[in-house]
Amino acid sequence: MAKLLLLSNSTLPGTPFFTWPRPFVTEFLGQTSKTLLFIPFAAVTFPVDEYEAIVKKAFGEMGYTVTSIHTISDKEKAIREAGAIITGGGNTFALLTRLYEQDLVQPLRDAVLGGTPYIGWSAGANLACPTIMTTNDMPVVQPPSFEALNLAPFQINPHYHELRFEGQGGETRKERLEEFLVMNPHRVVVGLPEGMLVHVEGNAMILKGTGIAKLYRAGKPMMEVGTGTDLYDLLTA
Repeated sequence: MAKLLLLSNSTLPGTPFFTWPRPFVTEFLGQTSKTLLFIPFAAVTFPVDEYEAIVKKAFGEMGYTVTSIHTISDKEKAIREAGAIITGGGNTFALLTRLYEQDLVQPLRDAVLGGTPYIGWSAGANLACPTIMTTNDMPVVQPPSFEALNLAPFQINPHYHELRFEGQGGETRKERLEEFLVMNPHRVVVGLPEGMLVHVEGNAMILKGTGIAKLYRAGKPMMEVGTGTDLYDLLTA
């Protein structure tokens, strides 16, 4: 079974990079997965070397060693041997496209299903879902498929909010997700606000962090779900 930590975001306004998730990460990884493989391919407007340096610093402060996959020639071997895999945010379409181009989607899925812990934030959380169809990102490139790692039995909409700005005539996030379910009624979507995550391990799918997430299912009212909720109970009810 997959062991996942799926974060809405990495950084809250006014705080250093990757501050709020640190206690959850150290609890999740413990002392057994000290060597981490970083996937930086969601980066578009900044160099992957810069992304690697930022992530190395943040995780190094937690006692972990990070190597970015873009610096490794035998990427499949690196995936197989990683103590844990972490995938950063950015543009989800760029991330998935680059993974398909390098034939890394299936090796990643196999490794995580084989027991390698996986942490993803924003685009990295979308990647763990059945598809990337509930990302907020623009399709700046076209991946061969919207199908992603399919490690979790639900979709995530990260950075979730229900704001409607003054003078806005377009759809809200809530309305967009309802459209998604009309066209994909077999899917389930978790609207995950910033500062929240889902910890998946075995049959448990526990919401953690601060805030109220929203559970969307076709033909059912949207449900508010708070920290400590086990989504497995709701998905199998």
